[in-house]
Amino acid sequence: MSNAPVDNGRRRFLTIATSVVGGVGAAGAAVPFIASWNPSERAKSAGAPVEVDISKLEPGQLIRVEWRGKPVWVVSRTPKMLEQMKGHEDQLRDPHSQEPQQLESSTNDYRSLRPEIFLAVGICTHLGCSPSFLQGGFGEKVEGTDDGFYCPCHGSKFDMAGRVFQSVPAPLNLEIPPYTFLDETTILVGEEQGVA
Repeated sequence: MSNAPVDNGRRRFLTIATSVVGGVGAAGAAVPFIASWNPSERAKSAGAPVEVDISKLEPGQLIRVEWRGKPVWVVSRTPKMLEQMKGHEDQLRDPHSQEPQQLESSTNDYRSLRPEIFLAVGICTHLGCSPSFLQGGFGEKVEGTDDGFYCPCHGSKFDMAGRVFQSVPAPLNLEIPPYTFLDETTILVGEEQGVA
C-alpha cells in the first residue's frame, strides 16, 4: 500500500461519475421495459374505429366488417323489411330493447340511427356462434316475416332489428356497436355519435 495522501476530490468525482453512469444505464434499461407494457400496434389497430363505405350497399344486402375481432353486420333494410318488423312484437323477448346492449341513441323501434341502415355485432347472445342472414327464407322459422337472422347451432332467431324471439336459447337481443355517420355514405364503427 502506498503512503501517498488520499485525494478526496478525485474520490468524490469517481463516486459521482460512477453513480451517474449507473443511473443512465438503469434508465436506459427501464425505458424499453416500460414501453413493453404499451399495447402493440396490432392491438391498437384491432380496437381502433373502422370506417365502412356503404355507397355500394344495395337494398336488402348485408356486408360484414371486423371491429375489435368481432364481425359487425351492416344491412340495408328495404321498406318491406321495415314494415314486417312491426307485425311480430308480441313474439319477441325484449321488443323495446330494455336490456342495455345498444346505444342510447338506438333505443328506438329500429335499433338504429337511420331506419334503413342496421348495424349489429354478428355474434349470437347464447354461446357466441354467428347467425346466418336469411333473406326471403326466414318465414320457415317465424311465420309472418320473410327476413331475419337464424343461429343454426341452437336455433336462436332474431328479427331485422336484432331482437330475439321468445322460446329460443339466446337470452338477449344482438349487441349494437357504437357507431356514427361521418357523411351520407360513410359509417365509423367504434365511436358513438357526438363522442370524440
